[in-house]
Amino acid sequence: MTEPSRRPARPRGMRTFRHVHTPAGLALVLALALAGCGKAEEGGGARLPGVVGSWAVESLTTGGRTLHAPEAARVDIAQDEATGSYGCNGFKAAVALDGTSALTVTPGMTTTMACEDMEFETAFARLFKGRLTIDRGPERLTLKTADGSTIAMTSKPPAAAAPLTTTEWTVESLISGGSVSSVPAEAAGKAHFAIAPDSTAGGSLGCNRFSAKATVEGPTVTFGPLTTTRMACEGPAGELERNLTLLFGSGPLTTKIEGQTLTLTAQDGKGLTARAASAVE
Repeated sequence: MTEPSRRPARPRGMRTFRHVHTPAGLALVLALALAGCGKAEEGGGARLPGVVGSWAVESLTTGGRTLHAPEAARVDIAQDEATGSYGCNGFKAAVALDGTSALTVTPGMTTTMACEDMEFETAFARLFKGRLTIDRGPERLTLKTADGSTIAMTSKPPAAAAPLTTTEWTVESLISGGSVSSVPAEAAGKAHFAIAPDSTAGGSLGCNRFSAKATVEGPTVTFGPLTTTRMACEGPAGELERNLTLLFGSGPLTTKIEGQTLTLTAQDGKGLTARAASAVE
């Protein structure tokens, strides 16, 4: 009689592994999960790596020349917006991460004052737009354009916001919807106002002086009827005065303070920007 065949004895300590069939659906899920590993930082939810913050502009290099920045030149970069000063004129721009090493800048509103160093202002405005590659170092940021021009910046703590009251504000520009126009050169620096803690306001409309009650409620300020001097005002100063008189009498104005800049906006989109001049005792 033939003896039944026997399987070879398994050495002690050796484990037997069984093949387990993985359902196709589960395998696909695992494959996708593995493929996506490490890519969570890409796409619209990505943050600007090491770029968000306040930056003091040091210099521009363009056309084989180096232009040194005025002290006030700066860029404050948030997640999707940049604000700042070209050195004299203020600006806003939309920003977006382009991959992990570049920033795309879309210019927005800017003031249009005639400033002392217009060569630097014009060059800065020309360079700070489009796709800019990022070179980040310790406390330094350099943005490079496609033609090799650069904007060199150093980290700068955010400027403390000036208080709405106890600050003298000098009117720099007028807003009408989406456009901003600077105060005419002949009237520059002539319109200013301040709001005291006791809710009284006063200053100059560009020609005549005025006083009024100012009610501050949350993010709005409402000026009561203006009491003014009676000089006859013509030319740019007179036109500025008429615009400010209409604005101050138009009802609640929404306030927004960014550093040393105040924006007042009426419900119809008209408004002004003003710069902090000095503290009022």
